[in-house]
Amino acid sequence: MALASVPGKIDDYLALTKHGLNTLELDIKDENGEVGFRKPKVALARQVGAAKDYYDPVEVAEKAHAAGVYLIGRVVCFEDPVLSQNAPGYAIRTSSGGVWTTAAGLGWVNQYDKRVWDYNIELGIAAAKAGFDEIQFDYVRFPTDGDLSDAVFRGKTDQSRTAVITSFAKYASEKLEPYGVRVGADVFGLTATRNMGIGQRPKKLGPYLDTIYPMVYPSHFGPGEYNLPDPNAQPGRTVGLALRDFDRQLTGLDTRLVPWLQDFSLGRTYTLADVQDQIEAARDAGAEGYLLWNAAGVYTHGALADR
Repeated sequence: MALASVPGKIDDYLALTKHGLNTLELDIKDENGEVGFRKPKVALARQVGAAKDYYDPVEVAEKAHAAGVYLIGRVVCFEDPVLSQNAPGYAIRTSSGGVWTTAAGLGWVNQYDKRVWDYNIELGIAAAKAGFDEIQFDYVRFPTDGDLSDAVFRGKTDQSRTAVITSFAKYASEKLEPYGVRVGADVFGLTATRNMGIGQRPKKLGPYLDTIYPMVYPSHFGPGEYNLPDPNAQPGRTVGLALRDFDRQLTGLDTRLVPWLQDFSLGRTYTLADVQDQIEAARDAGAEGYLLWNAAGVYTHGALADR
């Protein structure tokens, strides 16, 4: 959302349509807990100081559609330092009563609190009304780092973590359905092959989502995964094998499979060929598109072009 506030930056991205771009993802609420806009008004976002003036959602949607671009709005759900710190009643707490944080000091909100669900969904509705085409929920899970043994979830039920996250996806889709937007969710790249204890199971989520976005970044797979000594050194093969497992999980469902692909360097320097190998692997795997990720918003020239 900070990039969206830079004069001309949205136009720069939309100009990539001549190279094949047809979709843009823009944060509605990010992992810092900030919301990209003040209008349309979302009361809780204003109350806790999350609402900012990074961009006008109506203006962005109009620009995107004028360029023939599909606009996805990303809502980071349960990592929310702003809401957890400024309204602790919504937060995961510690055994001593404080606000629980990750190893990096970031607060999370409580997955069992329906008020948290409604807040994130209300942000999605605001973006849908502004003209966004899809709402993409991220961090739709339980936390993975920090002192998890000290995390206290007020109102915790006997439901499994998978059931809690699946229930959120179902509830969110039902609430957003009247607004004519698709609903998707980002999931870890290994969730198709194992229960990671964070509540993400693609097979369970699939019936309630239009799209599942697995983050199959090759640099995030450890040595030996898929019997590859170094998955990061074989980005195309890694992506292809990961998507094979996700495709199996979604067999019989209408859910679209659209991976996040790596357009950044981690562990080694990524080249144009590395990015294109991932894209080809996604196409070969039957994925219905792909998204490229680079935290700095700087993408490899030529990556979108057909080979």
